[in-house]
Amino acid sequence: MLISEIFHSIQGEGELTGVPSVFVRTSGCNLRCSWCDTPYASWQPTGEAMTIDEIVRQVQAFHCKHVVLTGGEPLLAKSIHALASRLQTLAMHITIETAGTLSPGEICCDLASISPKLANSTPRAEDVGAAWVERHETSRLDLDRLREWLDNYPYQLKFVVSTAAQIEEIHNLLESLGRIVPPEKVLLMPEGVAAEVPPAQRDLLLAACKQHGFRYCQRLHLALFGNTRGT
Repeated sequence: MLISEIFHSIQGEGELTGVPSVFVRTSGCNLRCSWCDTPYASWQPTGEAMTIDEIVRQVQAFHCKHVVLTGGEPLLAKSIHALASRLQTLAMHITIETAGTLSPGEICCDLASISPKLANSTPRAEDVGAAWVERHETSRLDLDRLREWLDNYPYQLKFVVSTAAQIEEIHNLLESLGRIVPPEKVLLMPEGVAAEVPPAQRDLLLAACKQHGFRYCQRLHLALFGNTRGT
């Protein structure tokens, strides 16, 4: 497997915010989000080829029971199911951070942290080329795959938001799923990688959370460490 990095930190997003966790970041992604904060694992994927045994040894060295499989898009990694199975046999809690565009395929997972990509994720042609714009736009959402995740795993849905129109887009997406999604499972994250959220953007998300019962998701790792690798 091509691994971008393995590090010990705290979970900065979602239901497990603040929980010490080991992050295994695979390299490679099927999307090209305009605001991607890990281009070294997606736009320009780099990393080290590692076996499952090597990965597990590094994870175990941290003596931590929470493991986060992230990317890039971890479901692209051919050995990700075997890795998750090994980690489960070690009684580790497994969070998988995914865009939800690929089938889980019965992967071992205790929390599916799904980040469906809204229209604001589509990159500009001058940044990635017209072919990638089309590929991203046609691939960023797959309702059948999202339903597969929601029907089979404990989950949270994380949305990157900067405008009121995107909140309406979230409502439309939830309705299209044809599933009862508890509002507390919907997390709104401000777009950007700065520790300080612009007041107007913050207030927009707070108002939406209060109105609809969604959860405000401030990224704790940015506040503590800034936008740096290995955190």
